[in-house]
Amino acid sequence: MANNDMPTPDEGSSDGTIARPEDELLRDVPEADEPEEVTVEPGADLDEDGYGEDGYPEPPRPVNWRTLTAEDAEHEWLALNEWVNWLRTEFGLPAAIIPPYWHRNPELVWELSALHLRWLGAYDPQQDAAGPLAFMTDFHNAQQRLREWVTISGTRLDRDRPTRQTTWPGEDAAPETSETPITDRDADFVQHVLDDTARRAEAEAAFLRGEIADL
Repeated sequence: MANNDMPTPDEGSSDGTIARPEDELLRDVPEADEPEEVTVEPGADLDEDGYGEDGYPEPPRPVNWRTLTAEDAEHEWLALNEWVNWLRTEFGLPAAIIPPYWHRNPELVWELSALHLRWLGAYDPQQDAAGPLAFMTDFHNAQQRLREWVTISGTRLDRDRPTRQTTWPGEDAAPETSETPITDRDADFVQHVLDDTARRAEAEAAFLRGEIADL
């Protein structure tokens, strides 16, 4: 006895196969187009100020003061100086932690630059809520190191002296250093940046001439 529920061959099928409901659905699904290969240059989605389409700035990158170009160095000096001024006044930091001539003591520049980058990362708009607290912990530790650097360097509120260098056996003796009174800190900072960028520009020019020059 024939089962009336059995499917019958599709009348429109030439091979007599049985049409199934899912076959009808598949016929209505358009074929997917092959994805186009898109090549995007790094940073192409950022505007001239370093902001992307989402309105957020580009994540901070490490700053290597040894290899900065003259143009990049000027930018980093000004950004760091502005931030350090804010930091010392916001938290009431004494000269024993951040002295006026920090810019003339490389050990302080490296420490403060690292702390600045840590702050930028902690307060990035896309950072999680734990970032600021983590920064405060690192900030506390950095203050202890800054005290040590200042003690070793000899720079003070009203006078500065280049950090004394230890001469190893076989090396030429380091030149004698003396204290310099601090009368106009901001003017000295500007002069320091001008001298530093000029030195870097000369090093870049020497490199292009095929000469060896250290930044």
